[in-house]
Amino acid sequence: MEPILFTPLLANALSFALEKATVEGKITIGLLILVSLVSWTVIFNKAHQLYKAGKMSKKFFEAYRSTRDPLEIFNKNDEYNGAPAYEIYYAGAEELAFHLKNNPVTIKGKTRVSQASFDSVVVVLERNVSTQSISLEKGMIILTTAVAGGPFIGLLGTVWGVMETFSGIAIKQAASLTAMAPGVAGALIATVAGLFVAIPAMFAYNYMVTSIRAITQQLDNFTAEFATAVEHGYVDNRPVSEEIADALRRMRGEDRDQPTVS
Repeated sequence: MEPILFTPLLANALSFALEKATVEGKITIGLLILVSLVSWTVIFNKAHQLYKAGKMSKKFFEAYRSTRDPLEIFNKNDEYNGAPAYEIYYAGAEELAFHLKNNPVTIKGKTRVSQASFDSVVVVLERNVSTQSISLEKGMIILTTAVAGGPFIGLLGTVWGVMETFSGIAIKQAASLTAMAPGVAGALIATVAGLFVAIPAMFAYNYMVTSIRAITQQLDNFTAEFATAVEHGYVDNRPVSEEIADALRRMRGEDRDQPTVS
């Protein structure tokens, strides 16, 4: 009784096809290996970025929503590096602190900012939302290229290999299955390599795009939440008539304080 030999799945077929591949086919496979390495590098880096963003964002939101003052985290110098929402928060809080120091509006002993200063804070928040969204999407085009281009590069190698096979058969005038099979097998491995590149990139891209969209929506919601909290706590929302009356009172007070010239 002959012993049963166990070999890895498709190992014999792949090794045979690779051995019979033409030079052009092997160049194509080498190019696909390079694309695959770049693709997997992006997958690992982006997966780490999204994991860290989710983990740190959760901590930041818990800390932020446990406070009543929107500037409390900023004033305590707490850091949540890796959380996109924290980067947006810090930029907005920094802008607000600048206007509180340089363009203050005092109302009943409390320091506030004008509506124009608040508009500047909103602009900073929106700009940083865009910056964080771009950072999250950075590198995703490589995955789309791998998904779309991998099979076509493999197909190019396959067509080229089949063309070489049929050309050789025509020259030798030996149109038999034995003559054709090695060349065709060697050509088809290029398509297999292309699919090995495209399939993991496709699954990773779909998962990551969904995660990025969720985080981006979360950032939009947080920006609106933070802007509302700032407006309620730090913006001069008095009616225009009251602001004018207050300005006139200050002017009269300044006039009385000025010495009279005899």
